[in-house]
Amino acid sequence: MNILLATSEAVPYAKTGGLADVCGALPLELARLGHRPVLVMPAYRHAMWCGVPAQPMGIDFIIPVGSKTVTGHVLESTLPGSEVPVYLVQQDQYFDRAELYRENDKDYVDNCERFVFFSRAVLELIRVLELDVDVIHCNDWQTGLIPAYLKLEYRNLPRYRKIATVLTIHNLAYQGSFWHWDMLLTGLDWRHFNWRELEFFGKLNLMKTGLVFADSLNTVSKRYAQEIQTPEFGFGLQTVLQHRQNVLSGILNGINCSEWNPATDKFLAADYTVDTVAEGKPVCKAALQKEFGLPERSEVPLVGVIGRIAHQKGFDLIAEIIPGWAHNNDVQWVLLGTGDPQLEQTFRDYARQYADKVAVKIGFCDETAHRIEAGADMFMMPSRFEPCGLNQMYSLQYGTVPIVRETGGLADTVVDVSDSTLADGSANGFSFREDNGQALGETLWRACQLYQQTDLWQQLIATGMKQDWSWKRSAQKYADLYEETCQRVRNG
Repeated sequence: MNILLATSEAVPYAKTGGLADVCGALPLELARLGHRPVLVMPAYRHAMWCGVPAQPMGIDFIIPVGSKTVTGHVLESTLPGSEVPVYLVQQDQYFDRAELYRENDKDYVDNCERFVFFSRAVLELIRVLELDVDVIHCNDWQTGLIPAYLKLEYRNLPRYRKIATVLTIHNLAYQGSFWHWDMLLTGLDWRHFNWRELEFFGKLNLMKTGLVFADSLNTVSKRYAQEIQTPEFGFGLQTVLQHRQNVLSGILNGINCSEWNPATDKFLAADYTVDTVAEGKPVCKAALQKEFGLPERSEVPLVGVIGRIAHQKGFDLIAEIIPGWAHNNDVQWVLLGTGDPQLEQTFRDYARQYADKVAVKIGFCDETAHRIEAGADMFMMPSRFEPCGLNQMYSLQYGTVPIVRETGGLADTVVDVSDSTLADGSANGFSFREDNGQALGETLWRACQLYQQTDLWQQLIATGMKQDWSWKRSAQKYADLYEETCQRVRNG
């Protein structure tokens, strides 16, 4: 199958979040399954400086954007370690910038114009590069216009008649919402600016556009596919998703097991497998305690926390419970992340107040993240919503027991400890439903109690490490979705 993945970011070219991990890994696995994927993304400054060669193809194309025309160019690259082609859309006025979408906490004012250009460019590349495409896999609002352009402008042209579209929702909170006059930039007829198509509460909404026009919709976990059809998680688009629920599905993301593998991880003090975790993990724990300046005590539970320090990720709940735990319980914490300045300062204060129990590094370092996943006994992730989540899967892979809120992909990957799940061998972590610090604290208490029961704790570790969190599993499900969608489009 010929698959074009259109995305605004992909590892290693440019990244702000999990979208980049998906679009950097999925094409590799699709190629291993025998399919023919190509990746198309903007030629950001980050992409040009990432260290992966990209060569000009000497191909220009002209895109209408509102009342003007804009010239773009094509660069050719290859995903590292593969033969998967990558086409970078170059237009320096739009993409040669310090960041991808925003600077100094403000979105770029021309984001709509930038991604109108990119969406049209993706479709033009099919023509100018003479690509055979069965399905275009769009990702998030930045590519939401592609299914609309395909159906409204390109459908009757050669090469485009039987192309199917799939739109993946990575995070519905980000929708690409712009003032109504930006409709002029799209070049589409104003009659499509209505409540059934592009309009959303008086604004142009590119996520909604994709939801309406794509042939199939999916998101990054089965639970999240259900949640986004409710007012709590739908961000106003739940009725659109309910209307299209017959073509909406959930496919859990995978992880890159060549990069995240405790048996081969070059960042660790000791490598280990599920058979040697009892010997290797204590070495990693002691090294982590030393790195963060904590007392090297093997008997004390060590809780790891990594992520964006934000309300969505539940970091305020973690901040709420740390003082009580630091005063009353023998537990250590290591935290790595950046985000909300006020919460950052709170965690810095905790590190000073409870220096023998709490250690904090504000910022992000991939190597340190690997060492936390390997050295911690437990990993805390109390997100208020989490479309998929990767860190809980890294934790399971590394024998670090996750403590999560039961939502989205966290609910799909973590099986809570109970008498029945311990008995049948399905338990691999701890979860809770209530959105408050008390529930988080009670769940941590349950985890600490089981931590004292070595045999059961080792059972939890082994269950998680033996599960398949690789992209191979997920890529096959995407291939099935593509095939089903193409068949439906061919049959009209």
